[in-house]
Amino acid sequence: MRPAEIRLRRGLLVLLGTVLLAGTSVSQAAEWQLGELMQLLAQTKNGQARFVERKYIAMLDRPVESSGELSFTAPDRMEMRTLKPKKQAMLLDGNRLTLEQDGRQKTVSLQSYPEVAAFVEGIRGTLVGDRQALEKVYKVHLIGTPARWQLMLVPRDAGMGRIISRIRIGGSQGEVTQVAYDHADGDRSEMQITPVTRP
Repeated sequence: MRPAEIRLRRGLLVLLGTVLLAGTSVSQAAEWQLGELMQLLAQTKNGQARFVERKYIAMLDRPVESSGELSFTAPDRMEMRTLKPKKQAMLLDGNRLTLEQDGRQKTVSLQSYPEVAAFVEGIRGTLVGDRQALEKVYKVHLIGTPARWQLMLVPRDAGMGRIISRIRIGGSQGEVTQVAYDHADGDRSEMQITPVTRP
């Protein structure tokens, strides 16, 4: 796979993961087990959030920071709007991904990007509480307590593993507050998520 293709696929994975997990929340369970977490995640039908993302790239002295807004509407509509440092948007509706930047739009089918499609299906499995769908794509580990927990996802597919080595989703009580990606080349992305409280 050419370096440019790897960068494109990695970028799509990061964007999609950010959007798909925005607004997801869980409630404290008496026993902290994956099955119960999945049941609670299934209760989230939509969400809105603000994000601040920092990308740590080996060739740069400081992280690259961006911020904006995220939204999710079950079962499969997600949107990410980056406001700073440069406006751009990404909309995932079913299996169609639309990217908007500098007044131009490009729409692609996830079928053209098998690793990205597998990533999407795994995250969708999380959002709808489908443990089987999630474990089909990832090795799943839940650690911590309801007050401070972390869900770790390790790709089963070797092709995806060459791009993203691990996804970490962290939270406290009923909120997801962090999503982090460890890239196979050593770079990483860390995102702080603040759900928008509705009146």
